Amino acid sequence: MCKAFSGIIKENGDVLWEFAVDSHEDIIKKHGLTDTGGPRSWARFEITPANGSYLTPDNWTFRLDEDNAIPWFTDWHRGECYKAHKAWLKTLNKILVHKAIVHPFQVVPPKKITKKHLDLLRQWNSVWNSVWNSVGDSVWNSVGDSVWNSVWAYSGSFFNLKRKDWQYTDKIKCGAAYPFQPAVDLWGMGLVPSFDGKEWRLHGGKDAGVLWKGKL
Repeated sequence: MCKAFSGIIKENGDVLWEFAVDSHEDIIKKHGLTDTGGPRSWARFEITPANGSYLTPDNWTFRLDEDNAIPWFTDWHRGECYKAHKAWLKTLNKILVHKAIVHPFQVVPPKKITKKHLDLLRQWNSVWNSVWNSVGDSVWNSVGDSVWNSVWAYSGSFFNLKRKDWQYTDKIKCGAAYPFQPAVDLWGMGLVPSFDGKEWRLHGGKDAGVLWKGKL
């Protein structure tokens, strides 16, 4: 599986890459390269954090993603790859929010669910109703789907994108703010919503127990 940062290094030192494109095959196709299985003047490579964390990387590790040896590849070629990685990292750091990852079920949840929490839940419901209307399909297909929507909302909070870059959110009234913020606020309080098509629930605590259940 291709990982970020992925690219193609050519024998002449040119490095082919594109931000947010981690697939070697997509890069190969875009640039019209051919792979006949014989000697090639290009090779796939990856540069990834040794500790697996893009938020707090320790060392960046280089790897040629090839089954066979590349006879023309030298330390100079490796250096050209790292130059491209430096440019990629500069772009990444413009949009990546470096903050600690919070596990909601390791946060001590509120002792009592109050109007403040239910207001956030109503906002979250309104947000996804708006997305549903824009996409034209239900985003609340199951309890599992509704929980994953919170996961994706929280994941999205690690990216500082322009308001217009969040697709299907044109009708969400939040100014220039992150459109999925209600779910992130609940997450930070140790609360994860779920919906079964009829009733909402707020889960919290180490066992993800139901702390509130009802209709909005």
